[in-house]
Amino acid sequence: MISRYTRPQMGEVWSEERRFQYWLKIETLHLEALSQKGMVEKRVVEEVRKRARVNIPRLRELEKKTRHEVVAFVESIIEQVPEAGKFLHFGLTSSDVMDTALACQLKEAGEIIFKDLEELLQSLKEKALTYKDTVMMGRTHGMHAEPITFGWKMALWWEEMRRNRERFKEAWDGVKFGKISGAVGTFSHLDPEIEEYICSRLGLSPDPISSQVIQRDRHAHFLLSLALIASSLEKFALEVRHLQRSEVGEVEEPFTKGQKGSSAMPHKRNPILCERICGLARVIRSNALASLENIPLWHERDISHSSVERIIIPDSCILTDYILERFTWIIRNLKVNTARMLKNLESSGDIFFSQKLMLKIMEKGVDRKKAYEEIQKIALESIERKKNFKDAIQKSPFIREILTQQELEDCFNVKEYLKNIDKIFKRLGLSPPEGR
Repeated sequence: MISRYTRPQMGEVWSEERRFQYWLKIETLHLEALSQKGMVEKRVVEEVRKRARVNIPRLRELEKKTRHEVVAFVESIIEQVPEAGKFLHFGLTSSDVMDTALACQLKEAGEIIFKDLEELLQSLKEKALTYKDTVMMGRTHGMHAEPITFGWKMALWWEEMRRNRERFKEAWDGVKFGKISGAVGTFSHLDPEIEEYICSRLGLSPDPISSQVIQRDRHAHFLLSLALIASSLEKFALEVRHLQRSEVGEVEEPFTKGQKGSSAMPHKRNPILCERICGLARVIRSNALASLENIPLWHERDISHSSVERIIIPDSCILTDYILERFTWIIRNLKVNTARMLKNLESSGDIFFSQKLMLKIMEKGVDRKKAYEEIQKIALESIERKKNFKDAIQKSPFIREILTQQELEDCFNVKEYLKNIDKIFKRLGLSPPEGR
């Protein structure tokens, strides 16, 4: 993954050093388990713990000859502790070590991403409560529709991310499985108790059944959950971009001191972070597709998935961590232009009251088709002539014959559109902290 997008903690999880450290830990725990069965002297285990170290340059040198990373790793450890040579990797296959280590890395990466999700949810909740009653224009097809509140929009995002958190938790739990079951997964040369011992020491569960590899539907589920998170973030970032457009100007992503928007135009303040999130979300989704293609392998395993996973799993975790952190920062520091929201609402010339008015005259007994056509005719004429819709309605003999002045005024009351916002927040369980 491009290093500029890697936050230190997540980058360490996916470093070569961390991966090989897990390999060494698994091999050492395996010797320890064999020692408990009386197959290996305890002093050998102690010597491995004391003297064996990950030596990546030496490993790579050996790999040039072996053309096999795990064999080269094992040989590099035996060089350091020759007395461990007889039983190091005894009865294991490469995937026992590699898949179990990958589960450890995914366990770590998941902790970071889950924390990221919690932080974003908190930020969205705060914005939802702060702007619960801040009226703005709702849009469908990019066009003015009916009023909403900005807090309602934030609550909508909060609920979507809550679902993403639950989906992610399920997928994350699904990859916290190790396997120490041998060449085709039948424990031909190992006792299942050894697998249970090693996994328990690593904070993993033994996979109930595996072939030579842990089945890749687990990993695909994990990457699909990241793709859903990324897609939601893209949706939110795209909305910020739309609302930041010069013609709208209702919100703006943070623009820091000294930042430049354009090399050519000094006035520009571009939503570059939201654009970056939208772009990186595409990468995460494409990686999820590759993870689905990793599920079908030949018989009990082949190696076609391995090269793909070395790219898609670290990259997806790194990118998801990055865009979650960035979007949380955007939300926390988002510039909300409430005055522009009100101005845009008013710029519609009251046209958004059309449905309320139509329903009101239907309540008076007017046929729906007739009511729709009459209101539409006045609305479209108001738009074309740039006239206020309410003024045009006041002059309509058809409407005046049906509705009283008070009934007309009631139809043009913005508060009517927002009367159930509190109920929606209550249904979501979104309420301000005590004391507020």
